[in-house]
Parts: sequence; C-alpha cells; structure tokens
Amino acid sequence: MLAALLLPSLLAGGTDAPPDAVSLIEPKVLYRANEASATRAPWLQANGWRILRSPGRTFVYRVKGPSAALAAAEAFAFGARALISTDAPGEAAFAPMLEFLKALPAAEAAPVADFGVIDDKTDVSAELLNLLTRSNLLYKIERMPDPALKINVRLGTPDYPLEEAKNPGMMSHKIRAQLGDDNRSLRIYGSETVVARLLTGSAGARVMLLNYSGRPVLGLRVRVKGVYSKGELRAFGLDVSKGAAKPTDWTSDATGTEFTVPELRSFAVIDLN
Repeated sequence: MLAALLLPSLLAGGTDAPPDAVSLIEPKVLYRANEASATRAPWLQANGWRILRSPGRTFVYRVKGPSAALAAAEAFAFGARALISTDAPGEAAFAPMLEFLKALPAAEAAPVADFGVIDDKTDVSAELLNLLTRSNLLYKIERMPDPALKINVRLGTPDYPLEEAKNPGMMSHKIRAQLGDDNRSLRIYGSETVVARLLTGSAGARVMLLNYSGRPVLGLRVRVKGVYSKGELRAFGLDVSKGAAKPTDWTSDATGTEFTVPELRSFAVIDLN
C-alpha cells in the first residue's frame, strides 16, 4: 500500500475544525533537568505516534508563530490530513513550508516497519509508541501479530510484561536490543531532537527528517539499510530555489548506506536511488 502524501492546510479564522478531528500538541522541544548530571535532556513534543495511531482521521494543530511550519512538515511526513489554526506570524511561517512541500516530487513508496506493536489503546501503550517514534525505531501498529515480522509487541504478555511497560524507556531499550541495531532499517547519529521517517518503493527510498529543536542541526549522519548509489537532498530554508543537492560523505557497503546532511533546519527530504 502506498503512503498517502497529503498537504496540510490552514484553518480559516472563525472556522471550527470538524467535530471528530484529533487535536495535536505544538511540535517543539522541552528541556528538562537530567537527574544524572547538570545537563538538560531534550523532551520532544511530537505527534507522529498520534497520527499513526489514528489512520484516516483529520487532525488539527492550534499553534502560533514558527511552530506552524514545523506542524505542516510533521503532518506531511506522517501522511496526515491536517488543519492548522494559527496567528498572522504563523501564517507567514506556514506559506513557504507549504510551497516547499508542493515542490517535492511524488514518491511511489510506503512506510518501512522493522517490527509491529499491537495497540491496546491504553495510556501505557501511548507512552511506548511515543518513545519508540522519538527513538527512530520504525514500527507499524497492528491488530494482530504479523507473521512476516520477527518482532510483534503485545503488552501484558510474558515477553512484554505490563509492569516493564510502565517504564517506557526500559521497554523501548528492550525492543531495540531484540531487534539489534544492525537490523534497523534507519539510524540517526548526532542529534536527540530529530525524528526520521523512511519510505521505500521500486524506485528507491525516501528519508524525511524533522528537527524539533528550533535551531539548526549540523553534520547529521544518517544510515539506511540497503545499498544506494546516490541521493538528492532537499532541505527547507537552504537554497530551496536551487532544487536538489547532494548529501556529503557518502559511503556504502553490503549492509547499508551512510551519508551526512550538512545542515538541517526544520525539515529535509532525501530521495535515494
């Protein structure tokens, strides 16, 4: 099944969102004190897991200023039908992002999942899905286990006890260990504030990168499972008018392909061939 690539739209002032629309939070980073040190650990307010949890629904963001642009990119990356309610500065931020999204070439590709999660719709499952998405562990939400996948997570079973799941960090690490980093289809190095999506199809692959930090990430390293000979990078806010560019430090071996995105502001798309 091909991924639905939908364009977000503004919710006109004075217009109500559909009554069944799912409300999303403002995408951004909150910095919390790290209990183990004097540093501040980033906590992403991201909505990808909410979108994946409610396929086919309409979503609404109520955001202000620059957050409108990131909200638009997030909705696009996760294939959401989204409405964005914002203020005048938000409309000004939204407009160039919408033009960037419109200019992206169509991708005949579907999301990649390395494992499945059976969602029981509880808060415990919600926290796990949130953390898995933020950790760039690629999953799909299931009703029943998929025999094609080596890992199918069902909370409350002997393999995934509910008490363990109440610590989503511990459960996330357990699933990652079971999967094995060498078997992950996508890995990100150099940032804790970037959420990635991977789509694949007969023509190649598409990597989408969302930066929630509000400031540029420099030298972001990306590894994709599989061998690709070249890639086209389109990064929002960086020479958009010039179209495609090339990632740097390209390397490839029998197991995967690595490259560097020199600068990531809020959103970038890399098409691999």
